[in-house]
Amino acid sequence: MNPDLNHELRWKNASNHNGSCVELAHTMTAVRDSKNPDGPVLTFGHAELTRFLAAVKAGHLDG
Repeated sequence: MNPDLNHELRWKNASNHNGSCVELAHTMTAVRDSKNPDGPVLTFGHAELTRFLAAVKAGHLDG
């Protein structure tokens, strides 16, 4: 991802994240590590993100 674009996106994170979480940018459905905002960014299609979030909410990805 273009580093300039990384800083132009509006990033959201959980309200109780304690500075240690992933952040989402709904503009492009992009995900990054809040501890490393200049690091890699993953992008997902809407359907992919919807399935991922449903799996997280259902507890299917709990270790």
